[in-house]
Formats: sequence, C-alpha cells, structure tokens
Amino acid sequence: MISVDLLHASESQLGYLNAASTAAFLLLGLPAGAWVDRWFKRPTMIWANLARGIAIAVVPTLYFLGLLELWHLYVVAAVIGIATVFFDVAYQSFIPMLVAPGLISRANSRMEATAQLARLAGPALGGLLLKIVSAPVLLLADAVGYLVSWWFLLVTRDHEAEYREKRGTPPPRNLRREIAEGLGFVFRQPAISRITLASFLTNFASTATFTLVPIVILRLLGFSAFQYGLIMTLGAVGGLLGAGAAGRIARRIGTANAVRFSTLAGALSVFCYPFALALPDRTSSLVVLIAGSFIGNGAVLTYNVTQVSLRQRLCPPHLLGRMNASVRFIVWGIMPISALAAGWASEAIGVGNFLWITALLGTAGFIPLVRLGRHVTE
Repeated sequence: MISVDLLHASESQLGYLNAASTAAFLLLGLPAGAWVDRWFKRPTMIWANLARGIAIAVVPTLYFLGLLELWHLYVVAAVIGIATVFFDVAYQSFIPMLVAPGLISRANSRMEATAQLARLAGPALGGLLLKIVSAPVLLLADAVGYLVSWWFLLVTRDHEAEYREKRGTPPPRNLRREIAEGLGFVFRQPAISRITLASFLTNFASTATFTLVPIVILRLLGFSAFQYGLIMTLGAVGGLLGAGAAGRIARRIGTANAVRFSTLAGALSVFCYPFALALPDRTSSLVVLIAGSFIGNGAVLTYNVTQVSLRQRLCPPHLLGRMNASVRFIVWGIMPISALAAGWASEAIGVGNFLWITALLGTAGFIPLVRLGRHVTE
C-alpha cells in the first residue's frame, strides 16, 4: 500500500519490490540450509527477527524525516528477505526437535493457526487505523511485533544440544557437498520431489498474481484501504480455518489427498482476480474477491500444514535444514523472477490478460501430485 498509494509505484516497480523481497531465497537459499544445519536454531531465529525489526523500523523513520523514496523500500525488502531465509529454514527444522514425530502435524497446524490469527487481526486493524494515520506509521507496529517475537525467542528454553547429542548429528563437512546432499535428497525422495515441483509451479503463478493484487484492488477497481483490509482479513479467516482443520482433513481423507485437493482449490481460487476485473459492478467484484481470498487462504494453509508435516516426517533429522532450504530455494527462488515477469508482462499485455494466463498456469501444479499417494504411507 505504501508503494502504490504513497509512492505511486508502477506495475514494473511493484515487480522490482517483490523481487527484492524474495531474491535472497534464490541467492542464499542453498547455503543457508547447510549453515543452519551447523548452527543452533534458536539463536539463528533470534538474530533474524532482530534484523527484521530494525530493518522495517527504517521505513517510518525515513517517512518522519521526509526522505522516504521507493528505492528505500527495495533495500528494506531485501534485508528482510535475507533474514527471513535464515529464520524460516531454522524454524521449520526446529519444530521436530521440540515435539514427538506423531505430534509434528499438530504442532505445524498450531503454528500456522497462530500466524493466521496475526494475519486476521492485522488487516482489519490496519484498515481502520489507516483512516487516522498513514501507512508508514503503521509499520512501527510491525517493527514492534518482530521485536516482541525476538524477546519471546530470547527467553524460550530449548534442548537442542541434547537433541543433537541424542541424534548423533554429523560434524560439519564441505559446504558444497552438504548442499549437494540436501538437493540430492529432495530430488531422490519421490513424495518430496513431487511436492516441490507442484509448489514450484503454483508459486510461480501465485507470485506473479499477488505482485499485482494491490494495483488490481486499489487502483484498477478503486477500492479503499479499508476495503482492501476487509478482503485480506476475511481471507485470513479462511486461512485460520484451513490451518485448524488441516490435521483432521489429513486424517479423514489421507495426507496425500489433502495435499492434492488443497493444491487444486488454491490454484482455482486465483481466478477470482481476473474475474473481478471483468465484472461490470464493484459490488460483485468485492464479493468475488472476498470469496476467492477466503477459499484460497484456506486451501493454501491446509496445503502448507500437510505438505510441511509430510516432508518433516520423511526427512532424516540431520538433513532437515538442508532439505527445507533446498525446497525453499527451488520454490521460493522462482519468486523474484516471477515478480519481475509480472511487472513487465502486465505492462505489455495488460493486467487483466496477464492474470488470466497466470491463473491457468497455476492449475498445472496439481499434475505432479496425481500419483502422490503411491509414495506416502499414512
């Protein structure tokens, strides 16, 4: 919203901003996994959250000084992206150290549900507060949130040292060899390789789509910041329900089916954006956007909980960091390329036409998962 409403970013500039925020997954994703496997996970998350909190606080500071420009957002986004690479790899590798194997899915479900509560409250509160204060000022709350998370991690007690001793974690070796081990495991393990390919395809399409969503909602459809927040909030409600129900869905229909059908539902929900642009009145567009956001978030969170839990279950403990980083490198590494493509292509052929293409492309992510059940033991 800052880039669109305050700094009047174009489609291509939004692409640059999104690319800056995700470039670290392409550039650092693989070595980050090897490094995190060597490091203790909680200190890694502590430093990453501190870096994110400080970086995001720069935006309101520059705004108060009257110095905020678009390139500042690029730099801040890149710094946050780097810290996020290490935080995400560390936390996904940390959960199996805290809970028994049979509780991993439940732990992931609760983690995603907690995150959705934040996504639920954030847009609603933000939409209301934007009537009183500017968007850069609201980022102070985001910075405070990271610092609060930093504090909770600081006082959390863990037993990773004992876990490492019990599991017999091998000593560090050659970085290139460690990276190759992580990638090799992802490509050789049939279920994980299929999930990774599906995530790659859907992530390419969804990143291209969501790069343009602020322009679609705020500029092309002319909705207010409050309406934008409403769409995001109701979408987060769907995500909260999806995260909470993921474990029950997996137990009822099987993990493979849960992964498959949530992928398809999430991909189909993206059609709401070009469809909303094609509708003749704004009320219908708003209803379609809310429905698509609700269904899409529910499906994506169900997918995230089930596929992450499955990957954690199938991976040896000493490879968790490298496996997670390898998957992130492949799946998230495409995001800066997709974001840049979204900015350039939408300016060339039009936002609406481009969104129809990406929505169709996203449905291809279902194909690698058709036979996933053959490689999964419930």
